[in-house]
Amino acid sequence: MKLLENPTFDAIGAALSGIGSGIEARLESYSCKMAGNDKKLFKDLVHEGGSQPNDLQVLSPPETGLPHSPTRQYSRSVSSDDGQGILCDTISTKTLFYLISTLNASFNPDYDFSKAKSDEFSKVPSLQWVINSVESQLAASLDNFHTLKSQLWKAIDDEIKLNECDIYSYNPDLSSDPFGEEGCIWSFNYFLYNKKLKRIVFLSCKCNSHQFANFDSGYGQEFSMEMSGDDMEYTEEEN
Repeated sequence: MKLLENPTFDAIGAALSGIGSGIEARLESYSCKMAGNDKKLFKDLVHEGGSQPNDLQVLSPPETGLPHSPTRQYSRSVSSDDGQGILCDTISTKTLFYLISTLNASFNPDYDFSKAKSDEFSKVPSLQWVINSVESQLAASLDNFHTLKSQLWKAIDDEIKLNECDIYSYNPDLSSDPFGEEGCIWSFNYFLYNKKLKRIVFLSCKCNSHQFANFDSGYGQEFSMEMSGDDMEYTEEEN
């Protein structure tokens, strides 16, 4: 996976992660192009699972309570108490590899996600659900998010074409990854995958309680985003 430079993403990520916000945000774009290490990881993933690149892997059900889309592929492979299978989304081995490689590229060298399994990921029912989820979490934690949200979605749409994306979430077991660290109140991790563009945008945020403990809201910072041509810059203004 190759990180694609995007100054607008850098500016928005920095604004979301402003001093005292308690938020650690990542907004990154990756090309689904295999480099040397990627090729080895992909071979290992296929070999260990005894599968082919286009074989389907079972995902966890979405944590939304919303009905599944009738247009998706499902696998009746999760057992229930009454002996009937539960319909679950599936993902190809190659797409699963892209998601795992994105995590490795984003958190390298501190964490290794090479052993992550398909059931740690879910397919999100709709783009609107993601928008609602992201905005509700960030609006509750950042006073200035209302000034950022329109730029956030415009920047992502310009990069990935939102309406053409499959969207996945990473739901770890919180035992050996950055989202299980002490003090993490909440986190979300979304992969917006455009198969035609062969590109993934990774949107990840976590909220840390210990940073809030040192934050006096009376001396917060507000960020204003200024558009200039194709670039976006942010400035910091103290109250």
